[in-house]
Amino acid sequence: MEAVPGVEEALGLLAVSRVATVVAVFPIEGWSSAEALETIRRVAPQVPVLVLDDSAGAPEAVRLARLGAWQVFPSDVKPEDLIGEVEAALEDSRLRERAAALPEEPWRRLLVGESRALEDVCRIVRLVGPRRATVLITGETGTGKEMAARAIHAAGPRGRLPMVALNCSALPENLLEAELFGHVRGAFTGALANRAGRFEQAHRSTLFLDEVGEMPLSLQAKLLRVLQEREFQRLGSSETLRADVRVIAATNADLADRVRRGLFREDLYYRLNVVPLRMPGLGERVSDIPLLVCHFLEKICRAEGIPLKRIGRDALDRLMRHSWPGNVRQLENAVEVAVALSGDRGVLTAADFPLPEARAARPAPPRGAPVIAVPDEGLDFERTVG
Repeated sequence: MEAVPGVEEALGLLAVSRVATVVAVFPIEGWSSAEALETIRRVAPQVPVLVLDDSAGAPEAVRLARLGAWQVFPSDVKPEDLIGEVEAALEDSRLRERAAALPEEPWRRLLVGESRALEDVCRIVRLVGPRRATVLITGETGTGKEMAARAIHAAGPRGRLPMVALNCSALPENLLEAELFGHVRGAFTGALANRAGRFEQAHRSTLFLDEVGEMPLSLQAKLLRVLQEREFQRLGSSETLRADVRVIAATNADLADRVRRGLFREDLYYRLNVVPLRMPGLGERVSDIPLLVCHFLEKICRAEGIPLKRIGRDALDRLMRHSWPGNVRQLENAVEVAVALSGDRGVLTAADFPLPEARAARPAPPRGAPVIAVPDEGLDFERTVG
């Protein structure tokens, strides 16, 4: 900790030193709290600033919060309250440093977190990314299966081209077939011109088939042929086309059970499940929640064109205790709601997260402690795809 007598000295220190948190105690000669805060945040926009100012009544405190103050206190604040907020601000700074220090692999930034469960996923992505092997990604709704697919695509040479994606549950059977394989003019009512399907569009790239378990049985046979022969025909055409496509499929269904019930072809299941990848639920990677929240705040604030908001310790503790049945997607939605409810305030509080109390029963783990123990089994790639 270092103390300086004025704002100019603080600015000089910020310019040459790595400062995690600023505590500004007023009065400071020649400076109002608002002027000092604006100046400090111009020089160091990522550094949390706590303001102690007896003259800052409720309207002024609101104004300072809108200008980005981490917290505003009177000078007679209880030491334990001040220490608690300083610790929360320091933790916020550490989170942002950790997020910025993620590995240099570009695809790694698609998978936010440091938990053992996520590192197991990243290890498989590194192995299969450069290969052509088909990958089947399973996991609950909202766990980030498409993000994993994009990471696999970006981790290999096909990442130079855009990944092509198709949700197999979003279209009726006849339109799904036309989307997959394309069609010629007159193939069906409304087919006014020739159109390339997703396999053609994904030539030398990756085709991501989301919710593949919902694909009709009749189309499953055609998909199997493409995977085996690397060739297909447009709807309404007898011309055989070839495409060099790497397929990644995803499902939240139990495909093995669907096979037993006759709803999914067994041969297609084994053709898709060359390399299995299970995305863990958020309950298996609770320690990733702070980094995920930091990531979502930056993403949402940038999209909204507003100053970056931070999350208070009480709010983060609440998020760590919640059970998150909707996984990462639900967490992102909750952060987006909180940003909207916080209005002009720069720090999100627990009140900004209207979560069902019945689901907030999990005790928050100690900071820095591992949440789960995932066996480090590794993956023998050659045996898996051989």
